[in-house]
Amino acid sequence: MSITAEEKQRLMKEYATKDGDTGSPEVQVAILTSRISTLTEHFKTHKKDNHSRRGLLMMVARRRTLLDYLKARDKGRYTDLIGRLGIRR
Repeated sequence: MSITAEEKQRLMKEYATKDGDTGSPEVQVAILTSRISTLTEHFKTHKKDNHSRRGLLMMVARRRTLLDYLKARDKGRYTDLIGRLGIRR
């Protein structure tokens, strides 16, 4: 249910704001989005997996917090990120 190390490295490389960037909100949101989509697929076949569902809800809340932070700090980076990830309208 987790993403592979290669996928995580690819996301870090694609969404990094500078070389070696692993902690920027963009990278963290991209990794969380990948994990959320993986878990969403898992729930299509395992409908009663409530323990993992709680983890999914925590990840969604963490992503929302990071997006709110980015929106408050830099609206341009926020709109660019949600456009690239396709998570909002």
